Amino acid sequence: MGAFFIKHIDHHTSMSSSANQLINETSPYLLQHAYNPVDWRPWNPETLQIAKENNKLIIISIGYAACHWCHVMEHESFEDSDVATLMNKFYVPIKIDREERPDIDQVYMSAVQLMTGQGGWPLNIVALPDGRPIWGGTYFPKENWMQALEKIALLFQQQPKKLEEYADKLQQGMFTLTTIEGTSSNDYTAILSESISKWKTYLDNELGGINRVPKFMMPCNYKFLLHYAHLKKDNNLLDHVLLTLDKMAYGGIYDQIGGGFSRYSTDEKWHIPHFEKMLYDNAQIVSLYSEAFKLTQKPLYKEIVYQTLDFIAEELTAPEGIFYSALDADSKDATGKSKEGAFYVWTKAELIELCSDSFSLFSTYYNINSYGYWEEENYVLIRTQSDEDFCKKQGITQQHLAELKQHWNTTLKKERAKRNKPPLDDKCLTGWNGLMISAYIDAFTAFKEDKFKDKAICCANFLAKHLIEENGSLYRNYKNGKATINGYLEDYATLIQAFIKMYNITLDPKWYRLAKKLSSYTITHFYNTEKRLFHFTSDLDPKLVVRSIEYEDNVIPSSNSIMATNLFLLAKFENNLDFKNISNKALQTILTKIEDYPMGYANWLQLLLHNSAKFYELIVVGDSANEQIKKLHQRYLPHTLITGSTDKDAELILFSQKYKSGKTLIYLCTDQACLKTTENIFDIDWKNI
Repeated sequence: MGAFFIKHIDHHTSMSSSANQLINETSPYLLQHAYNPVDWRPWNPETLQIAKENNKLIIISIGYAACHWCHVMEHESFEDSDVATLMNKFYVPIKIDREERPDIDQVYMSAVQLMTGQGGWPLNIVALPDGRPIWGGTYFPKENWMQALEKIALLFQQQPKKLEEYADKLQQGMFTLTTIEGTSSNDYTAILSESISKWKTYLDNELGGINRVPKFMMPCNYKFLLHYAHLKKDNNLLDHVLLTLDKMAYGGIYDQIGGGFSRYSTDEKWHIPHFEKMLYDNAQIVSLYSEAFKLTQKPLYKEIVYQTLDFIAEELTAPEGIFYSALDADSKDATGKSKEGAFYVWTKAELIELCSDSFSLFSTYYNINSYGYWEEENYVLIRTQSDEDFCKKQGITQQHLAELKQHWNTTLKKERAKRNKPPLDDKCLTGWNGLMISAYIDAFTAFKEDKFKDKAICCANFLAKHLIEENGSLYRNYKNGKATINGYLEDYATLIQAFIKMYNITLDPKWYRLAKKLSSYTITHFYNTEKRLFHFTSDLDPKLVVRSIEYEDNVIPSSNSIMATNLFLLAKFENNLDFKNISNKALQTILTKIEDYPMGYANWLQLLLHNSAKFYELIVVGDSANEQIKKLHQRYLPHTLITGSTDKDAELILFSQKYKSGKTLIYLCTDQACLKTTENIFDIDWKNI
């Protein structure tokens, strides 16, 4: 390629003695790259202007702090002086934390998926000086990365029009992703039935989850399937859901010693995870197991909720009572080498020494055998049976097993504390904190533990005070006393969801007012009346190449499906037709997509389920409403809004003329029409709700 390119020299990895511009950021992921020899810059107007003024291509590299392959590519390429020289000479390199800037991540992820048919992280894109993408992919080995960058830089110098034409075509393709042809179909029951039939063909009824590898937990999916199976009395589907919850709880994806779940399993039996622990996964898992406990009263599910919340309290809770984002997959092993899972795995020799006389039972319980073996003499603890079955086979009492488990847990946690802990991503994200508030509320409703409610209130109060502006706008992030990024639809949607739940357990009107205020702001600044969906970014934010619309449910449900559900519920309180119509139109818009791939629209299907059969309101009004509501919330009633008021002058239509002095009355209603009024919860026919 001639003199245009730098001469390659022997591999040389280095860390720059001086910091690049990322040193001024707060994101742990960006700070990890602050001493790379690559001249990384943050995404901001100044950086984009430099690219335009100098007519230089842009490299946009996106990842997150807990991402294993992001670390690998950093070490192989971004710490390498040859790679850095190439990138700095011909490109303006920009580093982005996808968790802080999901708006940018969505735009360029869609471009890479259009180009390659797949995506993931690290996400690496080359864009024209105006930000339009022209090439991209995920992880690249060093030589492949350098070769690609050389070719693209030469093409930009010699045939810029060719790249302009490609950028135009790709941008048009990205625009089409925000256009959905809706439907006027109202046959919701048929759509639900067909979706479930299609979904069932993918189920793994032996090991749980979907019949493929890797296996993601997808709590949103199992929350919907649990609801559908219960409502439709589909026992086979219910068995599958409970099997999946059992297998996930037994698996290595669950930290059997410290509590909490990793991202996903690399195998079919939920054994070997990618070991990063994310707040959003664990928040939703707490909600799911809490709901499942209400239905089944299964001790295992209570154990999972309590241990996971212990993990959250110990590892992911900030002094302010809000929640950090993640623990890394990698940590340093005994030799000082950074390695995935090093904090969590055990050798047989270690376990024999630690468990001494009870090792035989320990090894059987946690499969220190060929089933639990991972690699390099390491084991990841995994169970294969219930405590009850284990005790029967081993001839011991459940009390004795509980004592042994407590001893094993204490011993191994103490030993593990001597190891190098995985790095903490200590930024706090509003949307993920919204999920965590909901998790604590769901745990409170299932187990009546006031400490869970107190945690939820503490976080909600902090966010309300520090991250919500007077006009109803939100910030996305918080760290070191600073909030710097405007909120995205995800932040508004999950926080509104949490505030609705908060109102329903506290009956404090401020939470309802906040939920409504945030919703009104969201409609004003995010809603697209023509597309009948919400944009991911506010109309007040700087424009990107495409203004994305997030509508597919993933590990976190889509912000549009959460928002549509919020409006469905808020409409019940005041018979708000505007909220109701926006929710209905959004659902109608998505119906054709649901039919194509139901597993990607679980939260939409939940809303469809709400609209397909009678949705009930259980309204408790009177001085003792809080006590009665606490009892009602313990029941598994996913098709019911449970709410109430202690105020005889309550403003909301839902409570109008329902207060009777000296009494606390329970009203069973649907669509503003009350079917039964009683003072005793046992007077209600629970089988038909």
